[in-house]
Amino acid sequence: MSDLNNRCILVVDDEPRMVNFMRANLELEGCRVITATNGRDALERARDDMPDVMLLDIMMPGMDGFETLRRLRQASQLPVLVLTAKDDEDDRIRGLELGADDYIGKPFSHRELVSRIRAVLRRHHAPPPATQTAIRIDDRLTVDFARHEVLVCGERINLRPTEYRLLYHLVQNAGYVMNHETLLTRVWGPEYRDETHYLRLYVTYLRQKIEEDPANPTYILTERGVGYRFRDLAPRTER
Repeated sequence: MSDLNNRCILVVDDEPRMVNFMRANLELEGCRVITATNGRDALERARDDMPDVMLLDIMMPGMDGFETLRRLRQASQLPVLVLTAKDDEDDRIRGLELGADDYIGKPFSHRELVSRIRAVLRRHHAPPPATQTAIRIDDRLTVDFARHEVLVCGERINLRPTEYRLLYHLVQNAGYVMNHETLLTRVWGPEYRDETHYLRLYVTYLRQKIEEDPANPTYILTERGVGYRFRDLAPRTER
């Protein structure tokens, strides 16, 4: 039995042929497929049917996929894969910035579609990492993984789940270089070990939230051509 059996997948696309392709392939895996052809209907179905994953096309008439995603993220953390043109990097990056969990470029195969959905569900349902200590990086930054808190100048900041996992692995290996492949595998999964743009994007997000000057970072340091290193830690203190 497929590990996607009985999962509810919301497919949002205005192209009947694409909808039929995804429906047929997902039903082979035992999924229950529901559909919408525009952003407004997609938001209603997401609210009323509570799917496990949304597959969201970007190019739709009226409310496009970006606006649909922006509105969805005001109320829901439903996992979303955006459907983009194969070579449109701008659409991929914008989708991730608006809170998409992943993207898949058209055209795609049955195998790629199923693999991406599985990976998103695995990340979404994975328990957050935790340690027993609060780590005081310096007078400005404290990370408490037991409480799932990051404090900058004493104020709690909100991190997305992916940002949190990335920070966890960097801090737990502070002082050591973590190469791109290792970070991608640990944070996103082995299917993503070559997707270095994910890593660049989320390192940028983290720097914007924790660095005093994101353009000149002092916490998350780039080891050009290799990976990233979190700076050496101040002595740790337990709460």
